[in-house]
Amino acid sequence: MISRIWRGWTTPQNADAYEALLREEIFPGIVGRKISGFIRIELGRTDAGDEVEFVTIMWFESLAAIEAFAGADYATAVVPPKARAVLKRFDARSQHYDVRDSREAI
Repeated sequence: MISRIWRGWTTPQNADAYEALLREEIFPGIVGRKISGFIRIELGRTDAGDEVEFVTIMWFESLAAIEAFAGADYATAVVPPKARAVLKRFDARSQHYDVRDSREAI
């Protein structure tokens, strides 16, 4: 399994609008693509003073699944125009990690 991690920052004034965009449009659009090997996407949010930071973690079964999502240059961030309009800044490239171990609480 591979995790794809990406971060973006927005102003406190735009944070709720950006989160709503992710929940109501962007995430459903990703899930709706029915990419073979895509497992799930998670959203994190934290206040960071004069910014609000968001992190998305996507889980894929393989590099081929990530390429189906992002294209041949799979590390390039996928940031739709509507998201760019409310983000202050964002990672231009996503980070990818081979998941080596995972444990569940009993």
